[in-house]
Amino acid sequence: MTSPGDAERAVEAVLFAATEPMTADAIRAHVGVDVRAPLLALAAHYAGRGVNLVCRGERWHFQTAPDLAHLLRRDREEPRRLSRAGVETLAIVAYHEPVTRAEIEAIRGVAVAKGTLDVLMEAGWVRPAGRREVPGRPLVYATTPHFLAHFGLASRRDLPGMEDLRAAGLLDPVDLALEVEKTREED
Repeated sequence: MTSPGDAERAVEAVLFAATEPMTADAIRAHVGVDVRAPLLALAAHYAGRGVNLVCRGERWHFQTAPDLAHLLRRDREEPRRLSRAGVETLAIVAYHEPVTRAEIEAIRGVAVAKGTLDVLMEAGWVRPAGRREVPGRPLVYATTPHFLAHFGLASRRDLPGMEDLRAAGLLDPVDLALEVEKTREED
């Protein structure tokens, strides 16, 4: 490549042809040059256009601008909604990963049905992430880059905190009462 413009064009071509989001290292393997500056330049160029270049979970891809997504929606079969157990399990994995089934059960206070984790893995949001080095060597679970992309998160650090959840009215009144009680005990 002879100029920065050539590098940008090469990175753009690789990402345009990619069938899935790519890491900077994977892009570099195709174009043979450092891709940080071209990626940032392309992201700036596509900001405000009909498609945007975005980074989700350290993987780059083009996506339809959020304000235009409604134009591409088609009538389709409504996907199955996650059960409450599925939502709770997904939240525990996201906030506590890597986490074992026993740890999920301890946090939830009830047993996790085998199918709950299977549904989350089939959706591509949770994956086995090795084994804990303790007796029995239990399997640990973690979220996937697909989880980050589906929920529009650049990383797990973008998950909402307690204040965000409270402001959105998503905390159970029992949880709020327990938190107030805990604060009183600390004072």
